[in-house]
Amino acid sequence: MKTGLLFDLDGTLLNTLEDLRDATNYALSVYGYPQRTLEEIRKVLGNGAANQIRKSLPEGTPEETVQKVLATYKAYYDAHCQIQTAPYKGIPEALAVLKKDYPIAIVSNKPDTAVKTLCAQYFGDIYALGESADCPRKPAPDMVRKGMEAIGVETCIYIGDSEVDILTAANAEVPCVSVLWGFRDREMLETSGGRYFCETPDDLPKVVAQAEGK
Repeated sequence: MKTGLLFDLDGTLLNTLEDLRDATNYALSVYGYPQRTLEEIRKVLGNGAANQIRKSLPEGTPEETVQKVLATYKAYYDAHCQIQTAPYKGIPEALAVLKKDYPIAIVSNKPDTAVKTLCAQYFGDIYALGESADCPRKPAPDMVRKGMEAIGVETCIYIGDSEVDILTAANAEVPCVSVLWGFRDREMLETSGGRYFCETPDDLPKVVAQAEGK
């Protein structure tokens, strides 16, 4: 039975943090709300754009306002998602090695339009899926299952950088490899149940093999 590899995007394959901060701050500024630092944005990533905006706004902000800020954010980010974003050093090379042995897909809680734009630029024809109305976002297992179906595998190893990814893999009943160059530190990942850890992209083939039981 062929094993696939499913990757998270932000904090795993791409360093998107500065563009996410800038788009969030643009949307906040339009409505007169305080700006957020890079570290503040880092802490609210992983559960989708709506959660990111909701947690960037002052506590108690009316939901109607949250949705207005979110709409402004999405429009701005779609048009400015490629300004400072780039793959982490070593990721293109690691993917080239892994593609020789594994079908690969990318699943992300980032809005689907931005996911497809970024993945087309940096990762070519790799299947990529983002948040949309017809597929529940992570940590629900639906994205993982849809990704596996798209690349023709019945099992996979899930690779991500956050506690959301660990829970997603658990819900999908697949192993999770946690990378340590992303948006969470090792302590948080261990506390969240992480088992397999990857220090650098160069180590991905070795750690993936460990997670696969090879």
